[in-house]
Amino acid sequence: MNLGILKLFSFIFFIFSISLFANIQNFDLIKKGETDNNTLLIVGGIQGDEPGGFMAASLIATHYEINKGSVWVIPNLNFYSIIKRGRGAFGDMNRKFASISSQDPDYNTIQRIKEYMSNDKVKLILNLHDGSGFYRKKHIDSIHSPHKWGQSSIIDQSYLNIEKYGNLEEISSQVCEYINNKLIRQRDYYSVKNTKTRLGDKEMEKTLTYYAINIGKAAFGNEASKELPLHERTYYHLLAIEKYMQIMNIDYKRKFELTPIVLKDVIDNDISISFYDDKIKLPLREIRNSLNYFPIKKDGSIEFVGSNPLMTVIKDGNLYNIHYGNRRVSRLSPDYFEINHELKNVDINIDGEIKEIEMGSLIYVKDDFLVKPKEDIRVNVIGYVNKSQKNEAGLKISKTNILKRYSIDKKGKIYRVEFYKDEKFAGMVLVKFIDDLSIVSNSEKDTTKKL
Repeated sequence: MNLGILKLFSFIFFIFSISLFANIQNFDLIKKGETDNNTLLIVGGIQGDEPGGFMAASLIATHYEINKGSVWVIPNLNFYSIIKRGRGAFGDMNRKFASISSQDPDYNTIQRIKEYMSNDKVKLILNLHDGSGFYRKKHIDSIHSPHKWGQSSIIDQSYLNIEKYGNLEEISSQVCEYINNKLIRQRDYYSVKNTKTRLGDKEMEKTLTYYAINIGKAAFGNEASKELPLHERTYYHLLAIEKYMQIMNIDYKRKFELTPIVLKDVIDNDISISFYDDKIKLPLREIRNSLNYFPIKKDGSIEFVGSNPLMTVIKDGNLYNIHYGNRRVSRLSPDYFEINHELKNVDINIDGEIKEIEMGSLIYVKDDFLVKPKEDIRVNVIGYVNKSQKNEAGLKISKTNILKRYSIDKKGKIYRVEFYKDEKFAGMVLVKFIDDLSIVSNSEKDTTKKL
């Protein structure tokens, strides 16, 4: 290929990347507990191809309560690179802390994270990574050697002369010991890796943790091995975080049992996204790869709230992609409408019992349901086979009346019931058909409760 043409393509790709970058939200800072002078700052996602780190940080943000002490969480520091599934779209962000040009696309992110790190209340900084292979103090083979990073607790030096947590090597050793008592398999054991950065490691001198050390903050890296599946990496990161919180006398409550099997279920299934002030809420467990004729505001703007800070929606041509960390979980093909904000709830007869249902709810149905007619409200059950009536309120509808390919989930159980007023979109209720309601928990049976 002609060198001039190659440069042109590179420039076009760079401009496209900058445009997409501008459409992705900046990183989140989530403060938990009561902010005090003993705050733990957790950083995930500095490199977008290390999902164990940013998944663990996001779960601290969403699935942990801090009952005593203070934790600040940044789960998606390099959000654009997370979406792009790369180490760094504009170079390795973890090599930009010693110096960075104001023209670098990462400049504002670096300046902002430095401000949080420099805050007087922050006393310990933990940067989460997924590293190659398994760190071993002596060479064993190409996967297990001193040159690998996985399954290690990283420090830049043994000791830092500061008021709190300056005994870096001792703290790192405690973390390793704690993790090693809870290993999935013996091969996964953790060791302290001291990079001794000040002795001339030019690469490590550019990192977040070394910057923290030089502004007088205790800083550690935690590396889970890239040889492990996501949920196991996340498991080891969470063990490390919990030990750091224990060392800092931070009291927490976790919303799930910390085992690899349970954790995998939480990561894969305990996720949802809502649109337009909860008028639509989608459970993302088993969602189809694409949803057609999805209601989108007429001007094309998308308003959403994810259950997890790793979630975003990106417009891609005429489509809208829902991303969860490194994964695109679904693609929305839009049907454009004005939004009506007046309708708050509707009455639905569910298996013979009338209940008042909020917009955005999920209801469970064994046999059939019927939306009670409401003045000026048109009901559209997506996939309903009988199209003799434009308004499907007042019709008793069972699962056999709806074409399976219109379900929002791959198992063909959840369907959309949409509401319109004056041809404006007014909200959506999801209907999940289930044969045995006894297996549904009491909280799930509360049909007035939103997802």
